[in-house]
Formats: sequence, structure tokens, C-alpha cells
Amino acid sequence: MTSLIKFDLANLGEGTPGKPVSGREVDGDPLFTNWPMDDAGGGVRAGVWEVTPGAYRSIKGTTWEFCSILSGVSEITEDGEEPVVMRAGDAFVMKPGFVGTWRCIETTRKLWVVRENAA
Repeated sequence: MTSLIKFDLANLGEGTPGKPVSGREVDGDPLFTNWPMDDAGGGVRAGVWEVTPGAYRSIKGTTWEFCSILSGVSEITEDGEEPVVMRAGDAFVMKPGFVGTWRCIETTRKLWVVRENAA
């Protein structure tokens, strides 16, 4: 078994569909597709995720997440802060305790790495 995992972004295959947790929808009907790529154990996972236009509440709880936007445009607004527009080439971290709104303006695809129970 290899310890090197290449994300073949051109051939992701069929992803797992999803949507915001009930009650967290803000605007429209954003739909998710997730392609888990690795579960490293210890609460560390990585993959590719996509969202269609709309808005929903993002609540990280005890999860730390690194994101790198591959395509599209989204606006992320942490409660009490100014909106931040994220587009292809942008990278960011949402720390445990993050609460805000993710507004997808153009279908957005990102690479993600999370560490659960990071708080």
C-alpha cells in the first residue's frame, strides 16, 4: 500500500451528493458533491468538494479545515466580520469555532483537509 496519494482532479469519478444540514439554508438551494480522497486516521481527512449557487450557515464546531479554491467564486462571511470573496487560487483556514455564511456565487470546487476535534 502506497503512502503517496495523488488527487486526479480530471478523473474524480462519481462523488457523494449532499446539501446543507436542515435549518442551515440561507438562500437558494445549494447542493454539494464530495469526493473523499484520504482518511489518514486520527481525525485527519482530505478530499475535493463542490457547491452550487446559494447560501448556507457554516458551523465548524471543533473542526479545523484548510481549503484551496480550484474553481468558481464564493463569499465567506464570519459572523461579525466583513465578507471575504474566495476564487480560484485562494487558500484559507477555518478554525474551530468558526460560524458564518458561505455564499456560492459561481459553482465552487475546493481541495480540503480537515482535522476533527482540533479544539
